Amino acid sequence: MLLGPRNPDDYLLTTERRVIRVRRHWATLLPLLLQTVAVLAVALFLSNLLDDRGDSLWLVQSLLWYVAFAVVLRFAYYALEWWVERIVVTDKRFMLTNGILVTNVAMMPITKVTDLTYRRPMVGRVLGYGTLVVESAGQIQALNQITFMPRPEEVYDAISELVFGEKGQARSPALQPPRRRR
Repeated sequence: MLLGPRNPDDYLLTTERRVIRVRRHWATLLPLLLQTVAVLAVALFLSNLLDDRGDSLWLVQSLLWYVAFAVVLRFAYYALEWWVERIVVTDKRFMLTNGILVTNVAMMPITKVTDLTYRRPMVGRVLGYGTLVVESAGQIQALNQITFMPRPEEVYDAISELVFGEKGQARSPALQPPRRRR
């Protein structure tokens, strides 16, 4: 495939075991979605307002809808960018792959992790996301903060077991799929 992102598993070594593979929480798209809906609502309101004035303002009305179309395209681009981005944690490293036309891969060895914390704002508690803070030995890495991490407690536990767990113990299985809410 010439265009488009590669599968993050293509970057794994044969000796690596994938523990976590997730994309950021969908809530990362909420501000863009609200902006898009607001612009479309304003465009619809102004279009109806200009319709009552007659055909003399057809150019203004056309420009208004071109702007609305551009805002929808912008949202579609960011939604596609969100869809292709993956956060992958193996038993050897962290990886963040993203990009539609140009694929970017940020990587940090798991052995460099010295501290791991997560934060959950009130909205994050309701929607199910948080921020994972990965600290390494005196350096700021590309994966310092991973925002909008889904199910941060489970991810935190799985990564903590990898980084700080005893080497002789059997590891728990990879991050389980989310439970269905009733």
